[in-house]
Amino acid sequence: MASDSETAATSVAQRHRETAASVLPDHQQLYIDGAWHDSNSGATFETANPTTGETLATIPAGGADDVDDAVRAASRAFESWRAESPASRQRTLETIADRIQNDLDRFARLDVLDNGKPLTEARGDAYLAAEHFRYFAGLIRGHEGERVPTDGSRRVETLKEPYGVVGAIIPWNFPLLMAAWKLAPALAAGNTVVLKPAEQTPLSALLLMETIDDVLDNGVVNLVTGFGPDAGEPLTKHPDVAKLAFTGSTAIGKQVMKNAADTVTDVTLELGGKNPIIVHPDADLETAVRSTTIAIFYNTGECCSAGSRLFVHESIEEQFIDQLTAAAESLTIGDPLDDDTQLGAKVSDEQRERTLSYVDAARNSGATILTGGGVPDKPALSNGCFVEPTVISDIDHDHEAVQEEIFGPVLEVFSWSEYDEMIELANDVDYGLASGIMTSDIDRAYETAHDLEAGTVWVNQYNDFPAGMPFGGYKQSGIGRERGKETLDAYTQTKSIDISL
Repeated sequence: MASDSETAATSVAQRHRETAASVLPDHQQLYIDGAWHDSNSGATFETANPTTGETLATIPAGGADDVDDAVRAASRAFESWRAESPASRQRTLETIADRIQNDLDRFARLDVLDNGKPLTEARGDAYLAAEHFRYFAGLIRGHEGERVPTDGSRRVETLKEPYGVVGAIIPWNFPLLMAAWKLAPALAAGNTVVLKPAEQTPLSALLLMETIDDVLDNGVVNLVTGFGPDAGEPLTKHPDVAKLAFTGSTAIGKQVMKNAADTVTDVTLELGGKNPIIVHPDADLETAVRSTTIAIFYNTGECCSAGSRLFVHESIEEQFIDQLTAAAESLTIGDPLDDDTQLGAKVSDEQRERTLSYVDAARNSGATILTGGGVPDKPALSNGCFVEPTVISDIDHDHEAVQEEIFGPVLEVFSWSEYDEMIELANDVDYGLASGIMTSDIDRAYETAHDLEAGTVWVNQYNDFPAGMPFGGYKQSGIGRERGKETLDAYTQTKSIDISL
Protein backbone atom coordinates (compact mmCIF):
# COMPACT_ATOMS: atom_id res chain seq x y z
CA MET A 1 0.00 0.00 0.00
CA ALA A 2 1.40 3.40 -1.03
CA SER A 3 2.26 5.89 1.68
CA ASP A 4 0.66 9.35 1.83
CA SER A 5 3.94 10.81 0.55
CA GLU A 6 4.05 8.46 -2.43
CA THR A 7 0.39 9.09 -3.25
CA ALA A 8 0.78 12.88 -3.13
CA ALA A 9 3.96 12.83 -5.22
CA THR A 10 2.31 10.50 -7.75
CA SER A 11 -0.63 12.87 -8.10
CA VAL A 12 1.67 15.80 -8.88
CA ALA A 13 3.67 13.68 -11.32
CA GLN A 14 0.54 12.59 -13.17
CA ARG A 15 -0.62 16.18 -13.49
CA HIS A 16 2.73 17.15 -14.94
CA ARG A 17 2.70 14.25 -17.39
CA GLU A 18 -0.73 15.29 -18.64
CA THR A 19 0.42 18.89 -19.01
CA ALA A 20 3.55 17.82 -20.87
CA ALA A 21 1.46 15.83 -23.35
CA SER A 22 -0.35 19.03 -24.33
CA VAL A 23 2.49 21.58 -24.36
CA LEU A 24 5.71 19.87 -25.47
CA PRO A 25 6.93 21.04 -28.89
CA ASP A 26 6.33 18.65 -31.75
CA HIS A 27 9.92 19.05 -32.89
CA GLN A 28 12.69 18.25 -30.43
CA GLN A 29 15.70 18.63 -32.68
CA LEU A 30 18.23 21.19 -33.80
CA TYR A 31 16.76 23.96 -35.96
CA ILE A 32 19.21 24.90 -38.73
CA ASP A 33 18.52 26.67 -42.01
CA GLY A 34 14.77 26.40 -41.55
CA ALA A 35 14.76 22.63 -40.99
CA TRP A 36 14.84 20.21 -38.07
CA HIS A 37 17.87 17.96 -37.64
CA ASP A 38 19.40 15.44 -35.31
CA SER A 39 22.93 16.28 -34.18
CA ASN A 40 25.71 15.21 -36.54
CA SER A 41 27.08 12.90 -33.87
CA GLY A 42 23.70 11.42 -33.01
CA ALA A 43 24.33 12.26 -29.34
CA THR A 44 21.38 13.19 -27.14
CA PHE A 45 20.62 14.24 -23.57
CA GLU A 46 17.55 14.26 -21.38
CA THR A 47 15.89 17.34 -19.95
CA ALA A 48 14.19 16.66 -16.62
CA ASN A 49 11.21 18.12 -14.80
CA PRO A 50 12.64 19.55 -11.53
CA THR A 51 9.28 19.26 -9.78
CA THR A 52 8.91 15.51 -10.32
CA GLY A 53 12.36 14.30 -11.34
CA GLU A 54 10.91 12.68 -14.46
CA THR A 55 12.32 13.05 -17.97
CA LEU A 56 10.45 15.52 -20.17
CA ALA A 57 12.20 15.00 -23.50
CA THR A 58 15.30 13.66 -25.19
CA ILE A 59 17.14 16.43 -27.02
CA PRO A 60 20.04 16.39 -29.54
CA ALA A 61 23.41 17.22 -28.01
CA GLY A 62 24.87 19.50 -30.64
CA GLY A 63 28.58 19.84 -31.19
CA ALA A 64 31.10 21.88 -33.16
CA ASP A 65 29.96 20.47 -36.52
CA ASP A 66 26.37 21.47 -35.81
CA VAL A 67 27.46 24.94 -34.75
CA ASP A 68 29.42 25.25 -37.97
CA ASP A 69 26.35 24.24 -40.00
CA ALA A 70 24.26 26.79 -38.14
CA VAL A 71 26.78 29.61 -38.62
CA ARG A 72 27.03 28.86 -42.34
CA ALA A 73 23.24 28.99 -42.62
CA ALA A 74 23.12 32.28 -40.74
CA SER A 75 25.89 33.70 -42.93
CA ARG A 76 23.99 32.80 -46.10
CA ALA A 77 20.81 34.38 -44.77
CA PHE A 78 22.50 37.57 -43.59
CA GLU A 79 22.66 39.50 -46.86
CA SER A 80 18.97 39.07 -47.63
CA TRP A 81 17.86 39.74 -44.04
CA ARG A 82 19.95 42.91 -43.69
CA ALA A 83 18.47 44.12 -47.00
CA GLU A 84 14.93 43.93 -45.59
CA SER A 85 13.49 47.40 -45.09
CA PRO A 86 13.07 48.66 -41.54
CA ALA A 87 9.31 48.48 -42.05
CA SER A 88 9.56 44.84 -43.07
CA ARG A 89 11.71 43.90 -40.08
CA GLN A 90 9.30 45.80 -37.84
CA ARG A 91 6.35 43.77 -39.14
CA THR A 92 8.29 40.55 -38.64
CA LEU A 93 9.05 41.30 -35.00
CA GLU A 94 5.46 42.33 -34.39
CA THR A 95 4.30 39.03 -35.85
CA ILE A 96 6.67 37.12 -33.55
CA ALA A 97 5.25 39.03 -30.60
CA ASP A 98 1.71 38.16 -31.67
CA ARG A 99 2.59 34.48 -32.02
CA ILE A 100 3.99 34.37 -28.48
CA GLN A 101 1.03 36.29 -27.10
CA ASN A 102 -1.46 34.00 -28.84
CA ASP A 103 0.17 30.91 -27.32
CA LEU A 104 1.15 32.51 -24.02
CA ASP A 105 -0.29 29.84 -21.74
CA ARG A 106 1.47 27.04 -23.58
CA PHE A 107 4.81 28.81 -23.39
CA ALA A 108 4.25 29.48 -19.69
CA ARG A 109 3.33 25.90 -18.82
CA LEU A 110 6.27 24.57 -20.78
CA ASP A 111 8.70 26.76 -18.84
CA VAL A 112 7.06 25.60 -15.59
CA LEU A 113 7.73 21.99 -16.53
CA ASP A 114 11.28 22.57 -17.73
CA ASN A 115 12.40 25.14 -15.14
CA GLY A 116 10.20 24.66 -12.04
CA LYS A 117 9.13 28.30 -11.72
CA PRO A 118 5.58 29.13 -10.56
CA LEU A 119 2.97 29.41 -13.29
CA THR A 120 2.10 33.00 -12.42
CA GLU A 121 5.73 34.01 -12.94
CA ALA A 122 6.05 31.99 -16.15
CA ARG A 123 2.99 33.74 -17.57
CA GLY A 124 4.65 37.06 -16.78
CA ASP A 125 7.81 35.92 -18.55
CA ALA A 126 5.89 34.98 -21.69
CA TYR A 127 4.05 38.30 -21.70
CA LEU A 128 7.32 40.21 -21.30
CA ALA A 129 8.92 38.16 -24.09
CA ALA A 130 6.18 39.29 -26.46
CA GLU A 131 6.51 42.88 -25.25
CA HIS A 132 10.27 42.73 -25.81
CA PHE A 133 9.76 41.96 -29.49
CA ARG A 134 7.18 44.73 -29.72
CA TYR A 135 9.51 47.24 -28.07
CA PHE A 136 12.36 46.60 -30.49
CA ALA A 137 9.95 46.50 -33.41
CA GLY A 138 9.02 50.05 -32.45
CA LEU A 139 12.66 51.16 -32.34
CA ILE A 140 13.63 49.92 -35.78
CA ARG A 141 12.43 52.85 -37.88
CA GLY A 142 14.07 55.40 -35.63
CA HIS A 143 17.44 53.64 -35.49
CA GLU A 144 19.55 55.73 -37.79
CA GLY A 145 22.87 57.47 -38.15
CA GLU A 146 23.42 61.17 -37.82
CA ARG A 147 24.73 64.19 -39.69
CA VAL A 148 27.87 65.59 -38.11
CA PRO A 149 28.23 69.42 -38.28
CA THR A 150 31.32 70.57 -40.21
CA ASP A 151 32.84 73.80 -41.55
CA GLY A 152 30.92 73.40 -44.80
CA SER A 153 33.79 72.02 -46.88
CA ARG A 154 32.71 68.44 -46.33
CA ARG A 155 29.68 66.36 -45.43
CA VAL A 156 30.08 63.86 -42.60
CA GLU A 157 27.44 61.34 -41.66
CA THR A 158 27.23 57.99 -39.95
CA LEU A 159 25.44 54.75 -40.74
CA LYS A 160 24.34 52.01 -38.35
CA GLU A 161 25.05 48.62 -39.88
CA PRO A 162 24.51 45.11 -38.50
CA TYR A 163 27.46 42.94 -37.50
CA GLY A 164 26.42 39.79 -39.32
CA VAL A 165 26.04 36.51 -37.44
CA VAL A 166 25.30 36.87 -33.72
CA GLY A 167 26.06 33.98 -31.38
CA ALA A 168 23.58 34.13 -28.50
CA ILE A 169 23.91 31.96 -25.39
CA ILE A 170 21.15 32.10 -22.78
CA PRO A 171 20.73 30.76 -19.22
CA TRP A 172 18.14 28.46 -17.65
CA ASN A 173 16.44 30.83 -15.19
CA PHE A 174 14.24 32.68 -17.73
CA PRO A 175 14.32 30.39 -20.78
CA LEU A 176 11.82 32.10 -23.09
CA LEU A 177 12.40 35.64 -21.85
CA MET A 178 16.18 35.46 -22.25
CA ALA A 179 15.74 34.18 -25.80
CA ALA A 180 13.63 37.27 -26.51
CA TRP A 181 16.22 39.53 -24.86
CA LYS A 182 18.80 38.30 -27.37
CA LEU A 183 16.76 37.67 -30.50
CA ALA A 184 14.67 40.85 -30.62
CA PRO A 185 17.47 43.46 -30.76
CA ALA A 186 19.73 41.29 -32.89
CA LEU A 187 17.02 40.79 -35.52
CA ALA A 188 15.83 44.38 -35.30
CA ALA A 189 19.33 45.58 -36.16
CA GLY A 190 19.50 43.29 -39.22
CA ASN A 191 21.67 40.49 -37.85
CA THR A 192 21.10 36.76 -38.16
CA VAL A 193 21.42 34.54 -35.08
CA VAL A 194 22.66 31.20 -33.82
CA LEU A 195 20.98 30.62 -30.46
CA LYS A 196 22.16 28.11 -27.86
CA PRO A 197 19.72 27.63 -24.98
CA ALA A 198 20.80 26.21 -21.63
CA GLU A 199 20.90 22.42 -21.60
CA GLN A 200 18.67 22.42 -18.50
CA THR A 201 15.82 24.30 -20.22
CA PRO A 202 15.83 24.00 -24.03
CA LEU A 203 12.13 23.36 -24.59
CA SER A 204 10.58 26.84 -24.84
CA ALA A 205 13.28 27.91 -27.31
CA LEU A 206 12.37 24.89 -29.45
CA LEU A 207 8.68 25.79 -29.20
CA LEU A 208 9.51 29.36 -30.19
CA MET A 209 11.27 28.22 -33.36
CA GLU A 210 8.40 25.90 -34.14
CA THR A 211 5.93 28.75 -33.62
CA ILE A 212 7.74 31.24 -35.88
CA ASP A 213 9.12 28.80 -38.46
CA ASP A 214 7.05 30.38 -41.24
CA VAL A 215 7.76 33.96 -40.14
CA LEU A 216 11.49 34.10 -40.87
CA ASP A 217 13.42 33.09 -43.96
CA ASN A 218 15.61 30.01 -43.67
CA GLY A 219 18.78 30.62 -41.68
CA VAL A 220 17.81 33.92 -40.10
CA VAL A 221 17.55 32.23 -36.69
CA ASN A 222 19.14 28.86 -35.97
CA LEU A 223 19.04 26.89 -32.74
CA VAL A 224 21.65 24.43 -31.49
CA THR A 225 20.90 22.58 -28.26
CA GLY A 226 23.66 20.96 -26.24
CA PHE A 227 26.20 21.45 -23.50
CA GLY A 228 28.46 24.44 -22.98
CA PRO A 229 31.81 22.81 -23.74
CA ASP A 230 30.46 21.01 -26.82
CA ALA A 231 28.16 23.61 -28.40
CA GLY A 232 28.58 26.88 -26.52
CA GLU A 233 32.36 27.07 -26.66
CA PRO A 234 32.62 26.39 -30.42
CA LEU A 235 30.07 29.15 -30.95
CA THR A 236 32.17 31.62 -28.95
CA LYS A 237 35.29 30.66 -30.91
CA HIS A 238 33.78 30.57 -34.39
CA PRO A 239 35.63 32.92 -36.77
CA ASP A 240 32.45 33.78 -38.68
CA VAL A 241 30.51 34.92 -35.61
CA ALA A 242 30.75 38.71 -35.56
CA LYS A 243 29.02 39.41 -32.25
CA LEU A 244 28.52 37.39 -29.06
CA ALA A 245 25.76 37.94 -26.53
CA PHE A 246 25.94 35.88 -23.35
CA THR A 247 23.93 35.77 -20.14
CA GLY A 248 25.17 33.53 -17.35
CA SER A 249 27.74 33.21 -14.62
CA THR A 250 30.70 35.53 -14.32
CA ALA A 251 33.11 32.59 -14.51
CA ILE A 252 31.76 31.47 -17.89
CA GLY A 253 31.47 35.09 -19.04
CA LYS A 254 35.19 35.52 -18.51
CA GLN A 255 35.84 32.48 -20.69
CA VAL A 256 33.55 33.88 -23.38
CA MET A 257 35.63 37.08 -23.36
CA LYS A 258 38.85 35.10 -23.65
CA ASN A 259 37.50 33.12 -26.58
CA ALA A 260 36.20 36.27 -28.28
CA ALA A 261 39.61 37.92 -27.93
CA ASP A 262 41.17 35.50 -30.43
CA THR A 263 38.87 36.74 -33.19
CA VAL A 264 38.39 40.27 -31.77
CA THR A 265 34.65 39.62 -31.58
CA ASP A 266 32.41 42.17 -29.91
CA VAL A 267 30.66 40.95 -26.76
CA THR A 268 27.66 41.83 -24.62
CA LEU A 269 27.78 40.09 -21.25
CA GLU A 270 25.10 40.05 -18.57
CA LEU A 271 26.66 38.18 -15.68
CA GLY A 272 26.24 37.52 -11.97
CA GLY A 273 25.09 39.66 -9.09
CA LYS A 274 25.27 39.78 -5.31
CA ASN A 275 22.96 42.70 -4.93
CA PRO A 276 22.38 44.90 -1.86
CA ILE A 277 19.12 46.22 -0.46
CA ILE A 278 19.48 49.31 1.75
CA VAL A 279 16.71 49.97 4.27
CA HIS A 280 16.86 53.47 5.77
CA PRO A 281 15.25 54.21 9.15
CA ASP A 282 12.46 56.24 7.55
CA ALA A 283 11.39 53.45 5.17
CA ASP A 284 7.77 52.39 5.05
CA LEU A 285 8.04 48.96 6.63
CA GLU A 286 5.22 47.33 4.71
CA THR A 287 6.63 48.49 1.37
CA ALA A 288 10.19 47.61 2.32
CA VAL A 289 9.31 44.10 3.52
CA ARG A 290 7.20 43.41 0.42
CA SER A 291 9.95 44.69 -1.89
CA THR A 292 12.64 42.68 -0.11
CA THR A 293 10.53 39.54 -0.32
CA ILE A 294 10.15 40.03 -4.06
CA ALA A 295 13.84 40.87 -4.40
CA ILE A 296 15.13 37.59 -3.02
CA PHE A 297 12.35 35.02 -3.40
CA TYR A 298 11.01 35.86 -6.86
CA ASN A 299 11.83 33.03 -9.30
CA THR A 300 13.07 31.00 -6.30
CA GLY A 301 16.02 33.37 -6.04
CA GLU A 302 17.25 32.25 -9.45
CA CYS A 303 17.76 35.82 -10.65
CA CYS A 304 21.05 37.55 -11.36
CA SER A 305 19.33 40.68 -10.06
CA ALA A 306 18.18 39.05 -6.80
CA GLY A 307 18.58 41.27 -3.74
CA SER A 308 20.54 38.81 -1.61
CA ARG A 309 22.28 41.11 0.90
CA LEU A 310 20.04 43.17 3.19
CA PHE A 311 21.35 46.18 5.11
CA VAL A 312 18.70 47.37 7.57
CA HIS A 313 19.16 50.30 9.94
CA GLU A 314 19.57 49.25 13.56
CA SER A 315 16.70 51.46 14.75
CA ILE A 316 14.15 49.35 12.86
CA GLU A 317 16.08 46.10 12.57
CA GLU A 318 14.11 43.97 15.04
CA GLN A 319 10.70 44.99 13.73
CA PHE A 320 11.78 44.68 10.12
CA ILE A 321 13.32 41.23 10.53
CA ASP A 322 10.27 39.96 12.41
CA GLN A 323 8.04 41.03 9.54
CA LEU A 324 10.43 39.75 6.89
CA THR A 325 10.77 36.27 8.39
CA ALA A 326 7.00 36.10 8.79
CA ALA A 327 6.62 37.03 5.12
CA ALA A 328 9.13 34.35 4.10
CA GLU A 329 7.38 31.71 6.17
CA SER A 330 4.01 32.63 4.68
CA LEU A 331 5.10 32.00 1.09
CA THR A 332 3.30 29.08 -0.52
CA ILE A 333 5.76 26.41 -1.66
CA GLY A 334 4.07 23.92 -3.90
CA ASP A 335 3.39 22.46 -7.31
CA PRO A 336 4.43 25.27 -9.69
CA LEU A 337 1.48 24.46 -11.93
CA ASP A 338 -0.83 25.73 -9.15
CA ASP A 339 -1.83 29.37 -9.49
CA ASP A 340 -1.40 29.95 -5.75
CA THR A 341 2.19 28.65 -5.63
CA GLN A 342 4.67 31.43 -4.88
CA LEU A 343 7.90 29.43 -4.63
CA GLY A 344 8.58 26.65 -7.10
CA ALA A 345 11.36 24.15 -7.60
CA LYS A 346 15.01 24.84 -8.23
CA VAL A 347 15.98 23.97 -11.79
CA SER A 348 17.92 20.81 -10.88
CA ASP A 349 19.24 18.63 -8.07
CA GLU A 350 22.65 20.15 -8.71
CA GLN A 351 21.36 23.67 -8.10
CA ARG A 352 19.40 22.61 -5.01
CA GLU A 353 22.48 20.98 -3.49
CA ARG A 354 24.61 23.98 -4.40
CA THR A 355 22.20 26.31 -2.61
CA LEU A 356 22.04 24.09 0.47
CA SER A 357 25.83 23.82 0.59
CA TYR A 358 26.09 27.60 1.02
CA VAL A 359 23.48 27.49 3.80
CA ASP A 360 25.39 24.68 5.52
CA ALA A 361 28.66 26.61 5.21
CA ALA A 362 27.01 29.64 6.84
CA ARG A 363 25.51 27.49 9.59
CA ASN A 364 28.86 25.79 10.26
CA SER A 365 30.57 29.17 10.57
CA GLY A 366 28.25 30.16 13.42
CA ALA A 367 25.68 32.15 11.48
CA THR A 368 22.06 32.16 12.61
CA ILE A 369 19.40 30.69 10.33
CA LEU A 370 16.42 32.87 11.13
CA THR A 371 14.07 30.86 8.95
CA GLY A 372 14.30 28.12 6.35
CA GLY A 373 17.64 26.54 5.66
CA GLY A 374 16.40 23.20 4.40
CA VAL A 375 13.86 21.51 2.15
CA PRO A 376 10.08 21.73 2.63
CA ASP A 377 8.42 18.87 4.48
CA LYS A 378 5.58 18.34 2.02
CA PRO A 379 4.84 14.83 0.75
CA ALA A 380 3.74 16.09 -2.66
CA LEU A 381 7.13 17.73 -3.21
CA SER A 382 9.28 14.82 -2.09
CA ASN A 383 10.63 14.09 -5.58
CA GLY A 384 11.33 17.71 -6.49
CA CYS A 385 14.23 20.15 -6.20
CA PHE A 386 12.77 22.46 -3.57
CA VAL A 387 14.51 24.74 -1.06
CA GLU A 388 12.84 26.70 1.73
CA PRO A 389 13.04 30.51 1.68
CA THR A 390 15.99 31.22 3.94
CA VAL A 391 17.10 34.24 5.96
CA ILE A 392 20.55 34.29 7.60
CA SER A 393 22.03 36.70 10.17
CA ASP A 394 25.19 36.92 12.28
CA ILE A 395 27.46 36.17 9.33
CA ASP A 396 30.73 37.85 8.38
CA HIS A 397 30.51 39.93 5.24
CA ASP A 398 33.59 38.25 3.82
CA HIS A 399 32.03 34.79 4.13
CA GLU A 400 31.70 32.89 0.85
CA ALA A 401 27.91 32.77 1.22
CA VAL A 402 27.91 36.58 1.23
CA GLN A 403 30.54 37.21 -1.41
CA GLU A 404 29.45 34.60 -3.95
CA GLU A 405 26.25 34.37 -5.96
CA ILE A 406 24.15 31.56 -4.48
CA PHE A 407 21.36 31.82 -7.07
CA GLY A 408 18.77 30.56 -4.63
CA PRO A 409 16.21 31.82 -2.09
CA VAL A 410 18.83 32.81 0.50
CA LEU A 411 19.13 36.27 2.06
CA GLU A 412 21.92 37.51 4.38
CA VAL A 413 21.01 40.27 6.83
CA PHE A 414 23.27 43.01 8.22
CA SER A 415 22.53 45.80 10.68
CA TRP A 416 23.96 49.27 10.13
CA SER A 417 24.19 52.59 11.90
CA GLU A 418 26.91 54.57 10.08
CA TYR A 419 26.00 55.38 6.48
CA ASP A 420 29.54 55.50 5.06
CA GLU A 421 30.46 52.16 6.62
CA MET A 422 27.28 50.60 5.27
CA ILE A 423 27.87 51.88 1.73
CA GLU A 424 31.41 50.54 1.82
CA LEU A 425 30.10 47.08 2.69
CA ALA A 426 27.28 47.30 0.15
CA ASN A 427 29.87 47.87 -2.57
CA ASP A 428 32.33 45.34 -1.14
CA VAL A 429 31.68 42.53 -3.64
CA ASP A 430 32.99 41.77 -7.12
CA TYR A 431 29.56 42.38 -8.63
CA GLY A 432 27.55 45.48 -9.46
CA LEU A 433 24.40 44.46 -11.26
CA ALA A 434 21.44 45.75 -9.24
CA SER A 435 20.42 47.21 -5.90
CA GLY A 436 17.44 48.40 -3.88
CA ILE A 437 16.84 51.40 -1.65
CA MET A 438 13.98 51.73 0.83
CA THR A 439 13.34 55.26 2.08
CA SER A 440 10.65 57.93 2.25
CA ASP A 441 13.17 60.70 1.53
CA ILE A 442 13.76 61.32 -2.18
CA ASP A 443 17.01 63.21 -1.53
CA ARG A 444 18.30 60.29 0.52
CA ALA A 445 17.28 57.92 -2.26
CA TYR A 446 19.28 59.87 -4.85
CA GLU A 447 22.29 60.16 -2.55
CA THR A 448 22.34 56.42 -1.93
CA ALA A 449 21.73 55.63 -5.61
CA HIS A 450 24.71 57.79 -6.51
CA ASP A 451 26.91 56.00 -3.98
CA LEU A 452 26.00 52.45 -5.01
CA GLU A 453 28.12 50.70 -7.62
CA ALA A 454 25.31 49.08 -9.56
CA GLY A 455 23.83 49.22 -13.04
CA THR A 456 20.23 49.33 -11.78
CA VAL A 457 18.88 50.97 -8.63
CA TRP A 458 15.28 50.32 -7.57
CA VAL A 459 13.70 52.62 -4.98
CA ASN A 460 10.82 51.35 -2.82
CA GLN A 461 10.34 48.42 -5.24
CA TYR A 462 12.38 45.66 -6.82
CA ASN A 463 12.61 43.59 -10.02
CA ASP A 464 10.57 46.07 -12.03
CA PHE A 465 11.51 45.98 -15.73
CA PRO A 466 9.57 48.55 -17.79
CA ALA A 467 10.22 48.41 -21.51
CA GLY A 468 13.14 50.56 -22.52
CA MET A 469 14.92 50.61 -19.15
CA PRO A 470 18.53 49.53 -19.83
CA PHE A 471 19.75 46.58 -17.78
CA GLY A 472 23.35 45.59 -17.18
CA GLY A 473 26.12 45.66 -14.64
CA TYR A 474 29.13 47.39 -13.21
CA LYS A 475 32.35 45.57 -12.29
CA GLN A 476 32.21 41.81 -12.90
CA SER A 477 28.47 41.85 -13.56
CA GLY A 478 29.00 42.37 -17.25
CA ILE A 479 29.55 44.58 -20.28
CA GLY A 480 26.87 46.47 -22.18
CA ARG A 481 23.17 46.97 -21.61
CA GLU A 482 20.12 45.00 -22.63
CA ARG A 483 16.44 45.95 -22.98
CA GLY A 484 16.96 49.63 -23.88
CA LYS A 485 17.47 51.88 -26.86
CA GLU A 486 21.23 51.63 -26.49
CA THR A 487 20.92 47.85 -26.86
CA LEU A 488 20.18 48.33 -30.55
CA ASP A 489 23.44 50.24 -30.89
CA ALA A 490 25.26 47.28 -29.34
CA TYR A 491 24.06 45.06 -32.18
CA THR A 492 25.30 47.45 -34.88
CA GLN A 493 28.58 48.93 -36.08
CA THR A 494 28.97 52.61 -36.84
CA LYS A 495 30.30 53.55 -40.24
CA SER A 496 31.47 57.14 -40.80
CA ILE A 497 31.27 58.69 -44.26
CA ASP A 498 33.28 61.88 -44.92
CA ILE A 499 32.65 63.54 -48.28
CA SER A 500 34.62 66.51 -49.58
CA LEU A 501 32.29 69.05 -51.19
